[in-house]
Amino acid sequence: MQSLLRKSLIVSGIALSAVTFGQNASADSSDILRWQTVNGIVATNTTVGTGAGLVNGGPTPWSTLDGHVNVDLAKGKINFDVRGLVLAGGNSIGTPGAVTQVKGTLVCDTNGSAGDTILVDTPLVDLSEQGDAQFNGRVAMPVVCATEPDVAFLIRVGAGKWIANATVLR
Repeated sequence: MQSLLRKSLIVSGIALSAVTFGQNASADSSDILRWQTVNGIVATNTTVGTGAGLVNGGPTPWSTLDGHVNVDLAKGKINFDVRGLVLAGGNSIGTPGAVTQVKGTLVCDTNGSAGDTILVDTPLVDLSEQGDAQFNGRVAMPVVCATEPDVAFLIRVGAGKWIANATVLR
């Protein structure tokens, strides 16, 4: 019997545009995915996904203090929180700068083996002046998120660029 959380490494660095995600999940409809932490984007202007689901990275590095992500694929529930999400470069270093809202994005089929990558977004939530944000709610969950082995989770700004990603799947 397969474990609820079959782990496989997401290709890091050069193989996926120099972005390190940590780990990803091989999912089925009963899986609950739990990422242990959230990290800010280090390799800026990189991409995740393929085709219509391609997501571009932000132009400036970001850092975080902490965070976590839980996704219940069967129920379409997403819970994420991030603490201390702030710019790690530029004149607004150490602050969220002009970013006042973020959204979580479950990226399903990152390599596009079943077609274009599918993005599942949460609604926008407020990002505090200290870089804290959280979401707990339901979203429509496409089947591909449970059937494809390559899944990632990003924190994105309203305009869609990703600035942080979930890492270390438990």
